Amino acid sequence: MRKEVIMAWGLAVACLFPAASDACTGITLKSADGATVLARTIEWGGSDLNSRYVVVPRGHEQQAYVTGGKKEGLKFKARYGYVGVAVEMEDFVAEGLNEAGLSVGLFYFPQYGGYETYDPAKKDSSISDLQLVSWMLASFKTVDEAKEGLRGVHVVSSDPRASTAHWRMADASDRQLVLEIVDGRMNFYENELGVLTNSPGFEWQMTNLNNYVNLYPGGAERKALGGATLTAFGAGSGFLGLPGDVTPPSRFVRAAFYQASSPVQATARRTVAQAFQILNNFDIPVGIEFADGKVPADIPSATQWTSATDIKNRVFYYRTMYNSAIRSIDLKSIDFGRVAYRSAPVDEVKEQPFVPLVVE
Repeated sequence: MRKEVIMAWGLAVACLFPAASDACTGITLKSADGATVLARTIEWGGSDLNSRYVVVPRGHEQQAYVTGGKKEGLKFKARYGYVGVAVEMEDFVAEGLNEAGLSVGLFYFPQYGGYETYDPAKKDSSISDLQLVSWMLASFKTVDEAKEGLRGVHVVSSDPRASTAHWRMADASDRQLVLEIVDGRMNFYENELGVLTNSPGFEWQMTNLNNYVNLYPGGAERKALGGATLTAFGAGSGFLGLPGDVTPPSRFVRAAFYQASSPVQATARRTVAQAFQILNNFDIPVGIEFADGKVPADIPSATQWTSATDIKNRVFYYRTMYNSAIRSIDLKSIDFGRVAYRSAPVDEVKEQPFVPLVVE
């Protein structure tokens, strides 16, 4: 049985963090009625991530995996109940929200991150990078608490073949932090912009925004050029030069400008809808990540799911590559002291539903 668990771990990790997949895009919007909505995509075009939603009650006990797939790391019991979406294995929650209003998400961070080397003598305080979201959601109410708690753990690689990750965390106070682990050292960045993608690091991405200081919403005015008059071809010419490719730096810039120019919606629900609309621009067709004719998986999209988190009202939303209908989990309707642990596929049927209109 132990050999089978380790083999399953290895397959899951190899599928989850391959070099070909490093695309996640996160944005943050605020509504006029005081809600903050964090939304994000998750991509991988190599195979179906077999994503599942989880509902985790207070008191639920877990033990962390460590490098090599052994389940002998940090043991922890949920102080707070939480919900989220896991990938490949139900222990690997990639995005979630707890009942206290802490939101945490994992984003790919290839080539730039570097965790501590696993030391078996420290196994009781070691945790796999892929379980860090679950541990923070289970343990903390605020980003300050999470930041302090992180100083007492050793984050180790799931597998030497796997990409590293970095994390976004936010709480009910609207504070938002990015955690990046480089050369074994934890680095925290205040994320007042509320955007996150992948590599390079967050500080570099923020500096790179200065290359687009000339962009602005709306249209460019007519301009004389010698004896000619230059006129924009259409709407949105103030954003002419906005990068349109799917690399992480380009997505960071595009997300920042789309987010900043988005009208403030009156309610949280309308803000959630706006977030999903913005993130439509970041859906990645499955074929773009691979050479022509080399797409390895029969899936409809490299963007396997998109989520939105309404921290104020404690509602978690998601849609998937198989079903574009937005589904929601209202944490206020769950008694986390009594509910049973639940893990279920995000899609019961893996085929896009089409609803015919009856015209009489």
